[in-house]
Amino acid sequence: MQGSPVRLTGDQFGLSTKVEAEPGTAADVLPSGTFVVLDTEVTEDLEAEGYARDVIRAVQDERKNAGLDVADRVDLDLGVPGERLAWVKRHESLIAAETLSLSVAVHEVAGADLGITLSARRD
Repeated sequence: MQGSPVRLTGDQFGLSTKVEAEPGTAADVLPSGTFVVLDTEVTEDLEAEGYARDVIRAVQDERKNAGLDVADRVDLDLGVPGERLAWVKRHESLIAAETLSLSVAVHEVAGADLGITLSARRD
């Protein structure tokens, strides 16, 4: 039968899809057959935005612990570790908007801990 076509039935073979991702990506195939490729590289910009979101979450926790109303405006003072200072300054307007801060003061502190001081504005 050399050179002759051979007809196979579904129980005589199996098909599978193998996806190999490049470094810095993740890839997979969905059950529908669609390929998904994600860029998993964490850039300095993404890391800075992530830290800003961590600051926002910490400030929101402080607002809650202080018993502030959701709509209360505050003045915010942030003590930030030196290596993260530029990140917070870059995202200062986002932090202010998300935390309802009328003013944000950012300064460097020694150590790795974030310092948060807030005061409610009762204008």
